[in-house]
Amino acid sequence: MSKKILIDLEKYYKTKNFSTECSYFYHQVTANDAPKNNGVEKLLAKAAQFVICRQCKRADCIMACPNEALEKNKDGILQRYLMRCTSCKNCSVACPFGTTYLDILPYKTSQCDYCIGRSNGAPPKCVEADKTGILSWVEAEEDELKNIYKISDKLLVYSLKWKK
Repeated sequence: MSKKILIDLEKYYKTKNFSTECSYFYHQVTANDAPKNNGVEKLLAKAAQFVICRQCKRADCIMACPNEALEKNKDGILQRYLMRCTSCKNCSVACPFGTTYLDILPYKTSQCDYCIGRSNGAPPKCVEADKTGILSWVEAEEDELKNIYKISDKLLVYSLKWKK
């Protein structure tokens, strides 16, 4: 079993202005050359989308996208192709439940690479720098009884998931 980042969304929602350090290699750079990546913002967006999205059979958000930038993955989770998305917001307007928030599917160009190749087996920089306990570096697998859900091979989320 390999180690993964575990995001505690319940703690995250109770914390105001959460940020942590990030060593993402390809930071989006602003005009003043300061990295514009607030640590794990993309990971938080993925985790929130997994928990909040109602995973409709007839996904109006997908049908409303003029650029075919949205699709469901094999687990029924909404995914977005950044190179196709123009941030038109049609998906958030089309969602009948109002759960495709603009901040849940943010238009971000930076991705988390889980510090692969830079951490040398140590926890990623975001986990080491987080003093809130929102992020942890764990050897765990998905366990719905414990409200732990697998987002990817390197990412787990703890949250009370919406049930149909």
